[in-house]
Order: sequence, then C-alpha cells, then structure tokens
Amino acid sequence: MYSSCTDDNTAYNKAQHKSYNFMLSCQVQVVDSLIDMCKALHQRSQKLMLLLAGIISLFGAFCAQADDPPPLTGNFHQTQIAGYLASPWAAVENPLGGWLITERGGTIIEYTNAGQRLEIPLQIDLLYVAGQGGLLDIVLADDFTETRRVYLSFSVGDDSENYLAFGTAKLVGDKPEVQRLFTVKTAKDTPVHFGGRLLKLADGTWLMTSGDGFDYREQAQQKSSMLGKVLRFNEDGSAPLNNPFYTTPDAPQSYIYTLGHRNPQGLVQDPESGTIWLNEHGPDGGDEINALEAGNNYGWPVVTLGMDYSGAKISPFTHYDGMVDPVLNWTPSIAPSSVVVYQDSAFPELANHLLVSSLKDQALYAVALDQNPMSTMQIFATINERLRDVIVGRDGSVYVLTDGERGRLMRFSPLRAENVPEHSLR
Repeated sequence: MYSSCTDDNTAYNKAQHKSYNFMLSCQVQVVDSLIDMCKALHQRSQKLMLLLAGIISLFGAFCAQADDPPPLTGNFHQTQIAGYLASPWAAVENPLGGWLITERGGTIIEYTNAGQRLEIPLQIDLLYVAGQGGLLDIVLADDFTETRRVYLSFSVGDDSENYLAFGTAKLVGDKPEVQRLFTVKTAKDTPVHFGGRLLKLADGTWLMTSGDGFDYREQAQQKSSMLGKVLRFNEDGSAPLNNPFYTTPDAPQSYIYTLGHRNPQGLVQDPESGTIWLNEHGPDGGDEINALEAGNNYGWPVVTLGMDYSGAKISPFTHYDGMVDPVLNWTPSIAPSSVVVYQDSAFPELANHLLVSSLKDQALYAVALDQNPMSTMQIFATINERLRDVIVGRDGSVYVLTDGERGRLMRFSPLRAENVPEHSLR
C-alpha cells in the first residue's frame, strides 16, 4: 500500500513537471508575442507603446502581490510548552510564571516557573466524564498568588441526568475539594453540548455559556430552560436582580443573560471597548461570532445559516425580526472552540483582532475588529491540529492548547535574532 502511494506521488510529480514545462513554454510564447506586438506598435504609435508598457507594469505588480506569502506564516517561533495532556480543555497562565491546564478527567496539570510538572487531581462530587463532559474551564482568583483559589466549570450527574456546574477550589493539599456554587437547573441525558466557558465581569458577577444539549435545541428559545443560554450569576450562585428576565430568585429565567445559542464555547470581553464576544458551533455550517448584549435573542434554532447533519433544513429563516444576526458566520463550519482579543505589540499585525481557535479546521484564525464586515485570515499555518483553547500570554506571545488524548500547549512568539533569548524581548 505504501509503495502504491509512493508510485501515485511519483506519477503526480511527473505530471506536475510536464505541466510546469508546458506553462513555461506558453509564457515564453506570450512574451515573444508581446515583443513582436511592441515592435509593431512602436512603428505605428509611440503613445500606444507607452500604454502597453503601463499595462505590463501593472500585471507584473499584480503577480508580485500574488506571490507574497500570507501574513504570519513564517515570521514566528513555535515552541512546545507542555505535552502528554489527556483531553485538555483550558489553560491559564500563572502570574508567578508557569501554567495551569485542566484535563476533562478531573485533573489540573500545573507547570511551575521552574519547569516542574505537577498533577493535581480534584475531588469533584458526581463529576460526569463522558462525551464532551468533565472538567472544563478554569479562571484564577484575583488573589491566586496568595490563596491559590481557582474557579471552574464542569459537568456532574450521569448518563440519564447530567448538568453543567460552576465551583471553586484552593489548589493546596493532595486532592483539593471543589465546592459547587451553581448548577444549571435543567437536566439532560446527552453527553454533549455543555458550553462551559467562563467570564468574570468587572462588577464581580460571572457569565457561563450553556449549550443546548444537542437533542434539546428548542429549549434554547424557552426562558423556562437554562439550556442554549449565556447565564449570569453572583459568585455565591444567586441570580443578580438586574438580570434582564429576573422574576424570582429560583426561576431559571432569572439567570438568563442571553438566549438562542447552540453550543457556545468562546467568551471574552474586550478590555478597551467592553464588548463581550462569543463564538458558537452551528450545525453543518453556520458557526457564529456574536456581540453579546443583555436580553438579546441570538436566534437558534429559529434562525441559522447551517443545515442538519442529515442534510435536512433546520429552519427556513436566515433572519427573524427581534433576533440578532451574527457579526460573522463560518459556512462550512470550522468548529470554533475559544476566542481572545489581541491588543499586544509583540505581533503588531494582530492588534485589534479576535483570535479564534478551531477544532474541525485545525487552525487558528484572526478576525479583524476594525472592518465591517469582519475579515478573517488563518495564522501560524504550521499548526494542523485540533485546537481547544487560545491564550495571549503576558509576553505577547500566542499560546494554543491542542485537543485529544495527547494534547499539548504551544507558544507562537515573534522571530528574534540568533543567540537572543525570548525573555529578553520584553
């Protein structure tokens, strides 16, 4: 089989070589024809000769632009920071140096600033590890360096009844215990579409994305359900009184910040504009980036640009009055998994961009915030792995966490002169 593939490649290369020679021959003939044409035109009209020269000059400039490499495909260093990670989901940089990485099985892997690898198994009551569930996101407390407190999202329950939850733990001792602070009130029996991304707001409240459970997509439009929503709660798990649909303390709708989502996994706030950006998985097509505003309905499944995996149409609507259209959609799907805002000077060409990691496309995308409509470009083209998370480090480098049973954390940093260590660049 390997020999056959090699023969196919050889034949392909020969065909390519013949094609190249043919194209070169055609180009020579074209140039000869142009020369003959120029001679004839010179005899007839000097003005036409100048016009032709201008056209050839413009053609040459166009060819030069077409041959320019796309941005950020070769002007960076790629370094592995951590490896042998078992289904990692999120990574966060330690202010003292090093990294903390969640594994869905319930363990936090810590790399210290001295390069030591520590495994911290957590004690999470009823942790549900199946499908896309398990230990998910991690956010460090503001006083982490003193307390080692972290905040986490994770799934609990079993195959017949499981929930997304939010909790906290101090990473001290042999097996730190996670205190559950908030649990989504709507049960589901599917091990997928949990959402689970966390964002702490300036007022001390939290946002957490909650997926639609795949089989419960109609509940994304129901205020009596917490599925298919972005939820907002206080640190103690109570519902803020100023939430857009607040009624009574225990009502599911009292926790809803936005609704009409499918499986949102990227959530970030722009520190300059204050805009909250969310990305989410569509079905077969229709992946989205949305700008969140409290109380808005983002359409799923009434509005979608995607199709069902069976090929059937989910909805006839690509727009519906009272529902907010995405700022950007990807069709075909890229399966966006996380998002950050880049405003650093280390990669000046990325300033004022969203960086979006993707699972299906195995790529990292930069989305321009200063363009309408937004434009996207693939960056760091050497990746070619399913990406679970993207982080901007304190050094301005871009860090990506790959997905799967042998995940790794990689750093993409600017080129530097030989014999100049990276830490001296900042």
